[in-house]
This record gives sequence, structure tokens and C-alpha cells, in this order.
Amino acid sequence: MRAHHALTGGLALCAYAILSGCGSVGEPLYPALNLASRVTDLIAVERGNQIDVRFTIPPLTTEGQTLKTIGSIELRLGPGPSSGFQAIDWAAGAQKIDVPAPAKPGLVSVQVPVRDFIGKELIVGVRVGNDKGRMSEWSNFFVVAVETPLAKPTDLRADPVPDGIKLTWTAPGVTSFRIFRKIGTEKEPSLLATTDKPEYTDTSTEYGKAYTYYVQGMHDKTESDVSESAPITSQDVFPPHVPTGLTISAGVGSIELAWDRNAESDFKEYRVFRSVGDGPFVQIAAGLEGPAYSDHDVQSGKRYRYRVSAVDQSGNASGQTAPVEITMP
Repeated sequence: MRAHHALTGGLALCAYAILSGCGSVGEPLYPALNLASRVTDLIAVERGNQIDVRFTIPPLTTEGQTLKTIGSIELRLGPGPSSGFQAIDWAAGAQKIDVPAPAKPGLVSVQVPVRDFIGKELIVGVRVGNDKGRMSEWSNFFVVAVETPLAKPTDLRADPVPDGIKLTWTAPGVTSFRIFRKIGTEKEPSLLATTDKPEYTDTSTEYGKAYTYYVQGMHDKTESDVSESAPITSQDVFPPHVPTGLTISAGVGSIELAWDRNAESDFKEYRVFRSVGDGPFVQIAAGLEGPAYSDHDVQSGKRYRYRVSAVDQSGNASGQTAPVEITMP
């Protein structure tokens, strides 16, 4: 009987010790909210007939844990209140845009038609909801002034010119442009230049390389859609200048020719053409690096006429000089 009482008492003391904190289990754990952190990089740009809204859903929750599920996205566009901006007042009057919730955090891009907003200054904001319907804080707010959409540049041409590649296009009413370029197999074009005229010459090209060009119109922060592409492979199809200053004189058993040196960086050689009497001009010399030539295949009493042309490294030949003539003494 005494043993029974002792066992019962011991169990009671042990239970009391556990309940009183002898083997403490700590603070109770509450379920994680799985609430997305605030979006901080929202931007909105009018491009063509759309307002392009982009933002990144952060990968972590407000509790620093990995964001596992996204319940909803609330994107709103609307004018701000007349005095003092308050998110709750703005949201009440702003238009909600239907945006499907992505499967995972990351970049989100939404295109909103401009037709209902032309002439208005809009404030754009977004927040992210969890699977229980609880919403994150509003993102940074972005202001976009919506204009009449800019016309997309058309008829883009890329033509070779001596200085490089000349681009021309059509874009009525647009006076500022961005030019984009891809080289070879690059996947994405990069910004090459801006201009206020519907033309541009790319002087940074290299012969033998393939280029693809695009053009986009701009006005303030408003952008047009990007033009169709204009591909071209740069090739040297431009001959040197016609040599100048050709002179002729009779030497001892020869006729001496001299002319001004060409200044082209890709110059290769000169070629000399001769006519005996009134006969046709026939090439009598090639591969001349200097601006002079001695013709020893001549006879006294005969009339000779000469012309000279220049050739570049790609084999492009200039036109021939005006003829000079002499009768060999």
C-alpha cells in the first residue's frame, strides 16, 4: 500500500514539474504567413498602343523565408487624388488590371491598352497576395503621362555607303529616335545611337560582318513600337577615287608617266592603259604601287595615248583618267 502511494505521488510530481516548466517546450510556434515582400522596382512605359508595366516579385517573404506560392496580383492604374497622395484614396479610384498570378517569384510583364488613358497622368502600383487573400504593402508608385501613341517607324532601309552603312526610315510626326543594332549571331540588339532625323550612318561597321538594325520613335518618356528589322552584310563595293594630275613626257627611248598618289587606306595598285594612234585602249601594266610608269615599248614617230586607274584591296577599280597623249620624237 505504501508502495502504491509512493508511485502515485511520484507520477504527480513529475507531471507538475513538466507543466511548471521543469522541461520547458519554449514559446508556441505560429504558422508562417507566406506573404510576399514589397515590390520596389515597378516601372511603366507607354510603348506603341500599350502601357508596358514591369516589376519583380521578391523571392523572400516578409519573414525572410522562401516565397512558395503566389495567390494573386493586384495591379492598379489611375489618377492620384487632387491633394495629398494617399494610397487608400488612389486605389479606390484606380482601375484594376487582371493579372494572372505567376507560378513563382521573378519578373512580371503586363501590357495594358492605352485607349482608355490617353491624355491622362496615371499613377501605377502593384501588390501581391498570398493564398489566404492577405496582401503585401503597395509597391513603389510610378507616374506615366499617357500621350497619343507614336507611329512605329516603317520602311527601314540599310544601304552601304563609303563611310559605313546608312539607315533611312519613315515616321511622320516623330522627331526623336533610338537606333538598335545586332552584330552577327547576337541574340539581343543593343542601343547604338539616338538621332533627331529619320536617317543615320553607322560608321563603326567592318567589311564582312553581318548587322541587323531596328529603329524606335520617342517623345519625352513615350516610345513607339520597334520597327521591323533591316539586315545587311557590310561589303566593300566602293572604288578608289580616279587618279589626278596625270602628266606625260618623252624620255630616252621611253615615255614617262606620273600622277598624284591616292590617299585611300585600302589602296592596292595602279593600272595603266595605252592606245596607239586612234586604236583601242589596252591595259599594259598592273600592280603598280607608286604613281609613276615608264613605257619602253615605244617607237619614234608614233602617237600614244594613256589612261590610269586605281584599284583597292577588294578589287574595286576606279574609273580611268582623262587621256594624255604624246608623239614619240
